Amino acid sequence: MTFTYKHTKYAAYIGYITQAIINNLMPLLFVSFERDFGLSLDKISFLITMNFAVQILTDLVAARQADRIGYRTLTVLAHILAVIGLSGLCVLPYWMNPYAALLICSAVNAVGGGLTEVVISPIVEALPGDEKASAMSILHSFYCWGQVAVVLLSTAFFLCFGRENWRYVPILWAIIPFFNGILFSKVPIRTLNEEGEGMGFVELCKTKIFWLFLLLMICAGASELAMSQWASYFAEDGLRVTKTLGDLLGPCLFAVLMGIARTFYGIKGEKIDLRKAIGFSGCLCVISYLVAVFAPSPILSLFGCAVCGLSVGLMWPGTYSLASKYFPQGGTVLFAVLALAGDVGCTGGPTLAGLVANGTGNLKTGLLAAAVFPVVMAACLLSGMLEKLSKKNA
Repeated sequence: MTFTYKHTKYAAYIGYITQAIINNLMPLLFVSFERDFGLSLDKISFLITMNFAVQILTDLVAARQADRIGYRTLTVLAHILAVIGLSGLCVLPYWMNPYAALLICSAVNAVGGGLTEVVISPIVEALPGDEKASAMSILHSFYCWGQVAVVLLSTAFFLCFGRENWRYVPILWAIIPFFNGILFSKVPIRTLNEEGEGMGFVELCKTKIFWLFLLLMICAGASELAMSQWASYFAEDGLRVTKTLGDLLGPCLFAVLMGIARTFYGIKGEKIDLRKAIGFSGCLCVISYLVAVFAPSPILSLFGCAVCGLSVGLMWPGTYSLASKYFPQGGTVLFAVLALAGDVGCTGGPTLAGLVANGTGNLKTGLLAAAVFPVVMAACLLSGMLEKLSKKNA
């Protein structure tokens, strides 16, 4: 079989589905971890922190080594680690200390996830064609559709076989990275720049606008993950709705609306002012957090969780595309450092929500605290700060 760049694109899409599995499967199991292993809320919160903290460390290392090691090697390695981490969830908690086992599996998955973030976006950016922003948004929409699949299919499994059999769900999901790793070993892959041609980290750091993009990525990751990581637990434990209803109206609808936002921009992106679109997305995100926290009924609170997905849909891929526009020679280093900043947000947002919730005994208070991130993002983009720094940088 002859593999073309079309197959490369498909492999990249499935790679982001794998990323969705890594980030969103364990939150569906938080209540099971709490009940089966007696984990406290702060220990569960640390699982989220561990995941994204390890992804940050992976981003740091991969940012310096990706061009030298090669995109193909790193993508295949990322999928191998995802298979190991997911499969480990099935067996390790029953062979050793359960919490230590969960931390190990989370760390292994996180290395795979970090490598995925660093290399797959530049692989898509380097594909032949001119519509880079649209291609990036479509790529990231597959993260959303992967999240939808994780919630729907995992929920179907729980309904059919019972939540007590949750341990078999991760190993079933491991099938996807197993076969996609094989596909990535075959498809053609281009690089953004030959080694040494792209901008270096020090050169990027000398521009103030680069630091603004780092702040935007932190806010994007925190705004998205603070809600998506806690939505299932929030629905079941905080709103007292059933597991099935909570997952379908919370994290599942969140992911559907996030995917719709990214797919829409992928199709109509050329006609949209990206800066204003992300800024107004930040405003909508603040509103959705407030609805989730203060709504008088559980259904309205779940509606706020879901609309948050629509509001954050454009934040991550849109910031990537804006940064790529302002730094066309940024290369792999640019994407790696942006991924690192995004993972800082992915760590900080859910962790802040979890710590505040643990201190106050109320997850609504934790989510309210996390609303500071979309506030900052909207303020940065709608105040004209990007244009001012761009003129100074010119």
